[in-house]
Amino acid sequence: MQKIDKFYTFHLSHKTKSKIYIRRVEVSKRILHRSIAGLILTISLTVLGFTNIYKNNSIAKSEILNLNSSAIITQHIAQNPNNKSFEHKSINYSHPVKSDNFSINSGAPVTSIDMDTEPVIEEADLENRMRVIQTTSNPAFLPTIWAHLGKINNEYGFRRNPFGGRSYEFHSGMDIDGEKGDSVLAPANGIVTKADWQGGYGNLIEIDHGNGLTTRYGHLSQGNVQAGDTVQRGQLIGLVGSTGRSTGPHLHYELRLNDKPINPRRLLPLEPVELKKAD
Repeated sequence: MQKIDKFYTFHLSHKTKSKIYIRRVEVSKRILHRSIAGLILTISLTVLGFTNIYKNNSIAKSEILNLNSSAIITQHIAQNPNNKSFEHKSINYSHPVKSDNFSINSGAPVTSIDMDTEPVIEEADLENRMRVIQTTSNPAFLPTIWAHLGKINNEYGFRRNPFGGRSYEFHSGMDIDGEKGDSVLAPANGIVTKADWQGGYGNLIEIDHGNGLTTRYGHLSQGNVQAGDTVQRGQLIGLVGSTGRSTGPHLHYELRLNDKPINPRRLLPLEPVELKKAD
């Protein structure tokens, strides 16, 4: 190879039995340098691309592992409600926080309502069902008296989260104010179907009154009946409390039709005027 200012000259030889052939090849320096630079750039970009793919795969695997770990932890908590590491903290009412942070004497479990997937009882259909139930049922089995008389702290329907913040949640019953130990009475005859701890309800009693009607009593400090017991209208079934997801002593009262919550006021009389005016 001979080096000239603008070209590299190569001599290529080829030998046969009788002759020797020599060929002279000239290559432009500029073209050769650009080709080498292009080859180096291509190799660099290829290596960089594989490096990024490897990093992205590593990050994706790490995120999947984190999600799986979170799911395992969540499942562990759900399956082990008595695990002391995740024990529910009760509120100390002797030193309450500012009233802006939570509603006084409210609570109940968090109820998620998806209007696109959850079966909804249409108003007209509900009216027809209730009319049939009220006209064909034994009046003693209709929950038409108050289980506990007190100021209504929260009505049935959507409300602001009683524990603070700007979020809203669906409240499946009524919160009736009271003092710990106040009496809770059966509003109608029926059979007790639940009488135990039920998550956000705390100590819960549920009574089946027939025809698809059931009532629930949440946050009780004490239950005086057991599942399977037959109760009569006006019978003492428990005491007001603040167990479960609650900010203070009150009764969470629910009316359900075919296990779907409906407004308890559909069967209840108006509360006394003095309770409405209470602060």
